[in-house]
Amino acid sequence: MHVLMTGAAGFLGQRLTRALIERNALDGRALSHLTLVDQMEAPIPSDAACSVDTRALDITADGAMDAVLDTRPDVIFHLAAVVSSAAEADFDLGMRVNFDATRALLEVCRSRELSTTRLIMASSVAVYGGDMPEVLDDMTALQPQSSYGTQKAMCELLINDYSRRGFVDGRVLRLPTIVIRPGRPNAAASSFASGILREPLNGEETVCPVPTDLELFVMSPDRVIEALLHGADVPGADFGASRSLMLPGLTVRVDEMLETLREVAGQEALDRVSYERDPRIESIVASWPPRFETHKAQRLGFKGDDSFRDIVDAYLEESRKA
Repeated sequence: MHVLMTGAAGFLGQRLTRALIERNALDGRALSHLTLVDQMEAPIPSDAACSVDTRALDITADGAMDAVLDTRPDVIFHLAAVVSSAAEADFDLGMRVNFDATRALLEVCRSRELSTTRLIMASSVAVYGGDMPEVLDDMTALQPQSSYGTQKAMCELLINDYSRRGFVDGRVLRLPTIVIRPGRPNAAASSFASGILREPLNGEETVCPVPTDLELFVMSPDRVIEALLHGADVPGADFGASRSLMLPGLTVRVDEMLETLREVAGQEALDRVSYERDPRIESIVASWPPRFETHKAQRLGFKGDDSFRDIVDAYLEESRKA
């Protein structure tokens, strides 16, 4: 099995690469070749049993993916994206990377007749927004309130139609806010959700830019990686008429997240958090609905986290190992 991944040098890309190499199979077939694509060459794990090809490509350039898709991959993980705040700050960049490059990728799949290639795209809770019901499901109308969410929503519609037409075997996984991301903050509007925990746990000061009664729909990095792998295993027909679904996250308030921080690391850690509202960040993340019915994802075997405390404990365990 040949697997191609865009955005392979990023946070999720590197984790997914590691998981693929450790698993060494998808859909019951052994992994034979892995092609990693990003703006910079993604690192290659030294213990890879399959052949690994890493390429530095600007996927927004004309014809960038032609030669890559000439190899006719069996599975494509499409993770490349400009994150929420960056897409809001630079509309043209967001459109080129998040939408235009996805459409170009789909067109190359169509021209190469890759009808059986499984394309898994990472979408986002940001495709929802606006005047929403209290609890949403996969069929709730999309009303994104950010350019990032709009770009992802347009990609979802394209993948659904290209799959309906038999041009590719697509499936779209809407990711909750991912916490706790290790490393340094990124340009995502949701970056604070990891920062208000990660930095205090590392002995650093941090700022909470949103009201503490704000609710978020969250998922741990490990569960997200498991979901991406599982998304490649599930037959496309099992998704039904819509190839998009919301992954089973957890609804948690910011003050509940901070209380968990106090429970695991004490008042001293909580005191490292200061509060200064940022209207730009608040306007984006407050438009993301926090409550979902995820019956479809659960029926198809996707798993969520058991509790927010489990998410924090998993991060602490990973940090100890690191």
